[in-house]
Amino acid sequence: MLGARTWLGRGLLLPCARAGLAASPRGSSSRDKDRSVTVSSSGPMPAGGKGSRTNCSPSTPQKVPNRLINEKSPYLLQHAYNPVDWYPWGQEAFDKARKENKPIFLSVGYSTCHWCHMMEEESFQNEEIGRLLSEDFVSVKVDREERPDVDKVYMTFVQATSSGGGWPMNVWLTPNLQPFVGGTYFPPEDGLTRVGFRTVLLRIREQWKQNKNTLLENSQRVTAALLARSEISMGDRQLPPSGATMNSRCFQQLDEGYDEEYGGFAEAPKFPTPVILSFLFSYWLSHRLTQDGSRAQQMALHTLKMMANGGIRDHVGQGFHRYSTDRQWHIPHFEKMLYDQAQLAVAYSQAFQISGDEFYSDVARGILQYVARNLSHRSGGFCSAEDADSPPERGMQPKEGAFYVWTVKEVQQLLSEPVPGATEPLTSGQLLMKHYGLTEAGNISPSQDPKGELHGRNVLTVRYSLELTAARFGLDVEAVRTLLNTGLEKLFQARKHRPRPHLDSKMLASWNGLMVSGFAVTGAVLGLERLINYATNGAKFLKRHMFDMASGRLMRTCYAGSGGTVEHSNPPCWGFLEDYAFVVRGLLDLYEASQESSWLEWALRLQDAQDRLFWDSRGGGYFCSEAELGAGLPLRLKDDQDGAEPSANSVSAHNLLRLHGFTGHKDWMDKCVSLLTAFSERLRRVPVALPEMVRALSAHQQTLKQIVICGDPQAKDTKALLQCVHSIYIPNKVLILANGDPSSFLSRQLPFLSTLRRLEDRATAYVCENQACSIPITEPCELRKLLHQ
Repeated sequence: MLGARTWLGRGLLLPCARAGLAASPRGSSSRDKDRSVTVSSSGPMPAGGKGSRTNCSPSTPQKVPNRLINEKSPYLLQHAYNPVDWYPWGQEAFDKARKENKPIFLSVGYSTCHWCHMMEEESFQNEEIGRLLSEDFVSVKVDREERPDVDKVYMTFVQATSSGGGWPMNVWLTPNLQPFVGGTYFPPEDGLTRVGFRTVLLRIREQWKQNKNTLLENSQRVTAALLARSEISMGDRQLPPSGATMNSRCFQQLDEGYDEEYGGFAEAPKFPTPVILSFLFSYWLSHRLTQDGSRAQQMALHTLKMMANGGIRDHVGQGFHRYSTDRQWHIPHFEKMLYDQAQLAVAYSQAFQISGDEFYSDVARGILQYVARNLSHRSGGFCSAEDADSPPERGMQPKEGAFYVWTVKEVQQLLSEPVPGATEPLTSGQLLMKHYGLTEAGNISPSQDPKGELHGRNVLTVRYSLELTAARFGLDVEAVRTLLNTGLEKLFQARKHRPRPHLDSKMLASWNGLMVSGFAVTGAVLGLERLINYATNGAKFLKRHMFDMASGRLMRTCYAGSGGTVEHSNPPCWGFLEDYAFVVRGLLDLYEASQESSWLEWALRLQDAQDRLFWDSRGGGYFCSEAELGAGLPLRLKDDQDGAEPSANSVSAHNLLRLHGFTGHKDWMDKCVSLLTAFSERLRRVPVALPEMVRALSAHQQTLKQIVICGDPQAKDTKALLQCVHSIYIPNKVLILANGDPSSFLSRQLPFLSTLRRLEDRATAYVCENQACSIPITEPCELRKLLHQ
């Protein structure tokens, strides 16, 4: 650690043990959770808790709004009635700090963060704390989802000077924006083992008055150390490391941390890890005939099955919660994030491709059903998240999980009809409660509910297979399936009458790009045109509302307005690297699903813009933010970890390989090599921190397949060949439709396409590698054989 300051009292910089991902050997990221600063505990993470949602209206006697009332961010608006003189991130706040020689208090969070709600209610609504923050500090609120650059820079500081990080993140800065103290959640008052927020403020105020020069010197020293430590560059290296070696190391590190019984890669809390699952599937494909290959497949499929059976999945309304507070995937932290749904839809689709088990395709469909119903905006875009907390009844204080949990009495009243043919008296409610593990006392452990808010309530989690449940009551398996589905539908209809969790209606380019991929890939794999249409509408939304034609730049955010309109901040918040990388990936996936070349053309334009705005011409790789946009920040970073979302550099490496396959442009292959070379040291040291980049490295050092289908896109034989390709798991490929027009976009990019002909006027497939193509194939079964080789 980089010299954490101890003069403020023990515990200030110590995040709760529930949080500690910074030292995880499995490549998780601080972005993965909101956290408490409470003392370490070896027990499971509590799921209960009390939050508040102001929803832009006063929740205390303090009626006068602060300047955050003029912001668009739902998170900032939640703080608009605090008795704190909040500023948004910007020059006005910085100028005030310099003019008045005050430290900046920077507080970063997001609107569906449970511990952010806790701190807002306990501290930021407190009149005395509000007075301290307003008189002795320049207080700045940041929505981390609007400004990931600000979040990453100061999270790097918090993680380097403590044992972890998370949200809310609270950092004290000099007027020149250099950090000198940081932490996460603070309770308002001192406890036996932790420092209260009011005490922290008083001590920092005193130290700023008495030891300001020492603080400034320490801040400069730590910033310089962080700058050196965070540098990612090619240096003298010419080539990246061996893909085979990094692949093997990454697999071994994952194998060591794998939970044999419940799947996943930690004890608790336990997170969905789509980047890890994607790596394992890719590793299986290249090691199919080995024991390690079979092991990788089993690890991924078992993890996905246990997650889908657990309480982390919303069995009533579909979709996945953020993470599990226990090893068994039983009790979740209940917020639902768009980026989880997007990536998990792809993971379950890939599991279906590999296994042929419709269990996985059903889960993928359920995820997208949830997104279409609850997170879709009429403009075609997708909203960011749903909160964990909601009022149990209208007018009551929000509680975590209130919308999702059930009592036995509720279920018995809703599902009271008898089940015919059972070996004992049985209602459909009793059948459902047996299958999903509901009990009179509730199935939530007191250790996961320290405030007792969930006492007597249950989270649905599959306890038995359909076969075992059917055998227990002497019923037919299909009859049980129908009864359970009917029961879940009745619970779903009843749940509609509960107060819904807060919806963060902010729309982010990056997460919308991931969601375009989710709908496009799943729609292509399952052959469902309606899902591909959602992806198409998402891409149209991005082009219409989040792309500036004049400059060729993406915007980061827009917001749901009244009457289904879309609003923007003024001035606009321009896109970051992840916005470009994830949208380009989404467009490439959409082209392969729809064969509409306009999406491929736009992807090329966005990649050109990304290269212009973010590429490091000296060190290789991409910076997370534009130089101009991050002016004033002490660091300009390159994200070097695949966590809840993949690193934008990892995704960019894949995009560059695919774009080279679609166009043959050597510059993109050269950039991919430079990027992978720049990350060589990180890959060698902890490949498990970058599983998505390890996949890109392996793909680069293998041969990319160009699968070309020559035919009429509307013809049945063409569609049959395309569906054959989509049904097979082939991550290292590009799929191209050649319609015979030499003036088409792709024919201009790849002249060899004009030499490929249809055989006997039938749709014909060619599999090309290293500028050499297979014999022409017209039968899907023959193409399947070739692709499985």
